[in-house]
Amino acid sequence: MNEKVNILNWFEIAASDIARAKKFYEEVFSVKMQQQENMGMQMAFFPGEGANGKVAGALVQGPMHKPSGDGAVIYLNANPDLGTALSKIEKAGGKVLMPKTDIGNKMGHMAFFLDTEGNKVGLHSNN
Repeated sequence: MNEKVNILNWFEIAASDIARAKKFYEEVFSVKMQQQENMGMQMAFFPGEGANGKVAGALVQGPMHKPSGDGAVIYLNANPDLGTALSKIEKAGGKVLMPKTDIGNKMGHMAFFLDTEGNKVGLHSNN
């Protein structure tokens, strides 16, 4: 296996209401997401530099995407301090599940939240 390849290159967060989910993530991360229909699904894309080996992702509403608080968890980059994004979660309609927590060994901090769609998502920051 090529050691220089980033094994994770795309993620999707399931949504049952794409407009509500898009609004939530735009508010929490202070970003603008582009929405479009693709392959019969509604998608809202996180800002990124897709197709260049860096991780990119989208919110997706479609028949094969069901929001869940169980299973795999993705961690979104909340640098420089996840406290900023975390402070916006409940105002935007989500719920903080675990507050900002020191990981130890100088690995930064993490937190968990439940988004407006019912997905458990992690945050990570160096501070």
